[in-house]
Amino acid sequence: MPEGFLVYYITDRTAFAGDERTRRLRLLDKIAEAAGGGVDYIQLREKDLSTCELESLAREAMRVVRSNSKLTENGELRTALLINSRTDIALAAAAAGVHLRADDISPKDVKAIWRCLADAHEAKSSRTENWPRNPIVSVSCHSARDAVQAARDGATFALFAPVFEKKDVPGSSRAGLGLLREACRANIPVLALGGVTLQNSEACRRAGAAGIAAIRLFQENDIATVVRELRG
Repeated sequence: MPEGFLVYYITDRTAFAGDERTRRLRLLDKIAEAAGGGVDYIQLREKDLSTCELESLAREAMRVVRSNSKLTENGELRTALLINSRTDIALAAAAAGVHLRADDISPKDVKAIWRCLADAHEAKSSRTENWPRNPIVSVSCHSARDAVQAARDGATFALFAPVFEKKDVPGSSRAGLGLLREACRANIPVLALGGVTLQNSEACRRAGAAGIAAIRLFQENDIATVVRELRG
């Protein structure tokens, strides 16, 4: 896992104006911007797409990440692409891993499926360089108990939400910084999600968050500037 304050971009192409083709192209441009701007993780979260459409988009997104992400000292991509809740599509696209809902299958099951499918792929093909052996698995959490369970289940990190009231949903429920602080005591890195802005991100850091996750913060702003200010 990268060191420092973690930055996690969650995609939503439906927030862009235009027809489906235009929104898809704008999303891929934003993924390129995120990868080039030093975002640690990008979660492809286009839940309304069919399996075929999502796999096609995931493959394109992975090509974009490879073309724009910087490399670590170990020669790995600086930015990791995660697919929302679809281990099979993550593997098909050679993504870095998956994000799981709170009520999804466990990270242990994902890793078992991943190893099984990766082994089957290797048995059929000599091209294995793009298949990560150890998937990154992030998990949605809504309580300290969820975060503890995610750690026990072998998740890489947890996304705790919603910390703040969402800008586009006034009056929506929020967990607040107190519950975030409790979740951050679990033996797993916890990222703050839900209404996070540049103005309140420092409060999340002081509560113990290992980083932040967001949609609008990245899609509506220059990502390199946002990343620089978050880590500054």
